[in-house]
Amino acid sequence: MTEPIQLEFTVGCTPAEAFDTWTQRISIWWPKQHTRSRELDAHVVLEPGVGGRLFERTANGDEFHWGSVTAWDRPHRFGYRWHVTSPPDEATHVEIRFADGGDGTTRVTILHSGFDRLGDKGPLRRDGNLRYWETLVPAFTKACEHADTR
Repeated sequence: MTEPIQLEFTVGCTPAEAFDTWTQRISIWWPKQHTRSRELDAHVVLEPGVGGRLFERTANGDEFHWGSVTAWDRPHRFGYRWHVTSPPDEATHVEIRFADGGDGTTRVTILHSGFDRLGDKGPLRRDGNLRYWETLVPAFTKACEHADTR
């Protein structure tokens, strides 16, 4: 069995601001090198609500589907199927939770699972995703520092 990735960290804004920064302002903080097109002007979109799409749109209008929203409970949590660089039938699952820290901060928990169903590809896919999370978390944390000014 390939273990899920679980990351926990604190950001300097409320759960609602953190949720909105992740979902509504994702294109602002998402690293451009972590897109399918690698185009610096690509726009990342996360459509709200269960069934919403997660995708990138390039300047010339090409869209690359990354996944679909599976859970939406603002400001507490949301989840999505994730297949940015793999076929949809090899999608993994990501759930992001936002818990009030009580002092204007939010405890964010990321649970990325489903690697075990990929068989021999699972451990390698998990390791690659862990490296990407290590670049995404600091970008998101920095965006949350200014969440209330947007």
